[in-house]
Amino acid sequence: MFHKILIANRGEIALRIIRACKEMGIKSVAVHSEADHEALHVSLADESICIGPTASADSYLNMKAIISAAEIADADAIHPGYGFLSENAEFAEVCDQCGITFIGPTAENMRRMGDKISARKTVTEAGVPILPGTNKSIETVEEALSIAEGIGYPVIIKASAGGGGRGMKIVHSPASLGNALATARTEAQAGFGKADVYIEKFCEHPRHVEIQVLGDQHGNVIHLGERDCSIQRRHQKLIEESPCPVLTPELREEMGGCAVAAAKAVGYSSAGTVEYLLDTDGSFYFMEMNTRVQVEHPVTEMVTGVDIIKEQINSAAGIPLRYKQEDITITGHAIECRINAEDPEKFTPFPGKIVGYHTPGGMGVRIESAMYDQYTVLPHYDSMIGKLIVHADTREEAIKRMACALDEYIIEGIKTTIPFHQKMMANTDFIAGDFDTNFLERVKI
Repeated sequence: MFHKILIANRGEIALRIIRACKEMGIKSVAVHSEADHEALHVSLADESICIGPTASADSYLNMKAIISAAEIADADAIHPGYGFLSENAEFAEVCDQCGITFIGPTAENMRRMGDKISARKTVTEAGVPILPGTNKSIETVEEALSIAEGIGYPVIIKASAGGGGRGMKIVHSPASLGNALATARTEAQAGFGKADVYIEKFCEHPRHVEIQVLGDQHGNVIHLGERDCSIQRRHQKLIEESPCPVLTPELREEMGGCAVAAAKAVGYSSAGTVEYLLDTDGSFYFMEMNTRVQVEHPVTEMVTGVDIIKEQINSAAGIPLRYKQEDITITGHAIECRINAEDPEKFTPFPGKIVGYHTPGGMGVRIESAMYDQYTVLPHYDSMIGKLIVHADTREEAIKRMACALDEYIIEGIKTTIPFHQKMMANTDFIAGDFDTNFLERVKI
């Protein structure tokens, strides 16, 4: 087992990893930008090192600075959390070259599953359903028109290296395909340094359902059930829950089995997530694989009792999984609300100083946040400042528990998305489980 782990991240996920390290008897090292010197992860880690100026490019994305910090601190492993360098294959390789364990999948895993065209090829060979489309980059309008005609409109153009909705265009007719292709390629190049895009059939009213997988270095892979992440705005998740309100045990087993097959196809040996689109007829299609721990991992932990971060660390240390598939059971229902420092009406960032702070409590309530009273939410980083997670015996009880917890959650001095979540917990369609990824485009909350 590692004696010291450097955490190449900030905010709540850095705290989450620090807590896991403490429980496992592992020393932790926090890194931080100059602007983050008063951040909670800096004070709670065993050691802390400043790695550069405020800008992420000069600090949290600065590979040389992070590796130097690990060497100075004599850390034998680096946990990247999510975001920043967590899915950067080059960083994983640099860690390996420097004799430092990267707590995550291999660089090869990240390259094969991080590139969506490559991932489509891989999972197809593993027998995982995919939407009709291309397994190669589209270069010309003529090629795109031919493919779209073959699979039928509407189609969607996606960046091969994409995420967060960038480089993604929905096309309903041949007339708009050429412009959409050019725009998608431009956005992909600007956002990811790679203009490759592909085309697939557009699923119009899907749910976004993902399967959590865990693998070790001994060929063992299991899944921990699913999360429904359909409540989104501009392809950004806002609410996640487990289990999915509409999934049957049979469908869960099928989707989970396909996720395990996809992970085994690449020799996956860490925490990861296989994401699907679930159609109204119960058909499901592979969308992508995230080769890192997810923001929403706590809802899975709440219903399974499995500590995903600890298992991720164990796997990186070469320790076999402590669970077999038959050990995994889904108990009760969990919901997570992402709390963002944003105007809840416009969803625009709202940084500033917190002048009053009180967190909710009670049975089945969990807070993942690095906020505290008098802390200044910085404008330089992601606007998510916390996650509120609840667990109860049933979905109905979980929604009521979340509503109570949101009422107790006090953050003064800045605007947050708490009012939005309060309205969602009272929305009759949400309560009934009647929603898809387009819900917030149709319904004014």
